[in-house]
Amino acid sequence: MKEQQKKPEAKRYLGVIIAGTAFLIFILALPAYREKSLSMMVYQAKTMLLVIPPIFVLLGLLDVWVPREKMIKFMGKGSRIKGSVLAFLLGSFAAGPLYGAFPVAAVLMKKGASFFNILIFIGAWSTTKIPMLLFEMSALGNRFALSRLAIDIVGIVLIAWAMASALGKEEIDSIYKNAESME
Repeated sequence: MKEQQKKPEAKRYLGVIIAGTAFLIFILALPAYREKSLSMMVYQAKTMLLVIPPIFVLLGLLDVWVPREKMIKFMGKGSRIKGSVLAFLLGSFAAGPLYGAFPVAAVLMKKGASFFNILIFIGAWSTTKIPMLLFEMSALGNRFALSRLAIDIVGIVLIAWAMASALGKEEIDSIYKNAESME
């Protein structure tokens, strides 16, 4: 019985085990790259440790302070453009790397945000950061920065629509169930 319980857990971490093994083989086979590889790994680990805790604190606050009914009202299926604009703004004002968006998206899903709005949120987080826009305006000019932003907005909406349309209701429900089961 215990073996059956351990198998799914081992399967869950199979990708990490394979990547770790590949990295170990790499640093053993190519010693010239060992020091640089290990220093990069330490740097990435430090970066994650500085970014992830504040994101999880904010997630906890979002989970406790925002009632499900409010989230459904503002970002649920019936929210239309209001929900998409809110999802876009949340993603654009968010700080941190893209891997920080997925736990936030899971909480939004648990709270009742529509799948389309979740996709808008992730798209905005990945491409339309406000600090980046301000930097682009100062370094590359307003015309370039605003043109890129307009193209990104259209692209995000088109990709979100295409993905939401391509996935069936059963697949989307499965994604929501996975988000609900994450603790």
